[in-house]
Amino acid sequence: MANSSVRKKPKNKLSRQMGENIWGRENCPTANRVYGPGQHGPKGNRRRSDYGVQLREKQKLKGYYGNIGEKQFRNIFKEAFAKKGDTSENLLILLESRLDAIVYRSNFVATVFAARQFINHKHVRVNGTIVNIPSYRCKPGDIVDIKEKSRNLGFVIESTTKLERDVPEYLNLDLKTFSTTYTRFPSSDEIPYATIMSPKDVVEFYSR
Repeated sequence: MANSSVRKKPKNKLSRQMGENIWGRENCPTANRVYGPGQHGPKGNRRRSDYGVQLREKQKLKGYYGNIGEKQFRNIFKEAFAKKGDTSENLLILLESRLDAIVYRSNFVATVFAARQFINHKHVRVNGTIVNIPSYRCKPGDIVDIKEKSRNLGFVIESTTKLERDVPEYLNLDLKTFSTTYTRFPSSDEIPYATIMSPKDVVEFYSR
C-alpha cells in the first residue's frame, strides 16, 4: 500500500507553477523567480479563461494542504456543498479542521508535509489518544498534543522555537505542554494564508 504521506510533486515546484510563495517560507524560489518551472523560462502573462482561473485556485488550495488527492478533495467539496451555509466557508472549515493542518498551524513542525509524516509515525495525540490519520477531522474543544518522547526531536524543538508562522485565534497553543486546543471553527478572513486564496473559484470549478 502506498504511503499517503508522500507528496506527488515537490512543494517548491507548486510555488513556481503558481508564481506565488504558497506557504510564505523564506527559502521559496519565487523570491527570485516568479515564473513556472522549465528550461525555457517565462512565457509572458497570458490571460486565463474563467475555467483556467478556477483550476488554478483549486490547485493552489489542494497544494496548500499538502497536495490532497483529487478524489479526496472532491469528496471534501461534496461534504461542504451538502452542509448548510456558504459552501466556500464550509470548505475552508473542513480543511482547517484536518489534524495535519492543526499540527502545521501550531508550529509543531515546519511544513504541512512534515505534519502529515509526523502524524503517520504516531507522534500525535488527540484528547490523549494517538491518531495516525492526517485527514482526521478535529472538532472544537479537541486537544492535540505531541507525545512526551517525541517532544525532544530536533526538528520539533527547532520549529517550536522558531515559530515561523502566526498561530490563528481559533487555536490555543501551549508550548509548555506541546499542546494546542481547537477552540472553534474559523471564519475565512482569519485563516492565515501566505497568499490570496479564492475558495469561491474552487466552488465554481466543481459546480460547472
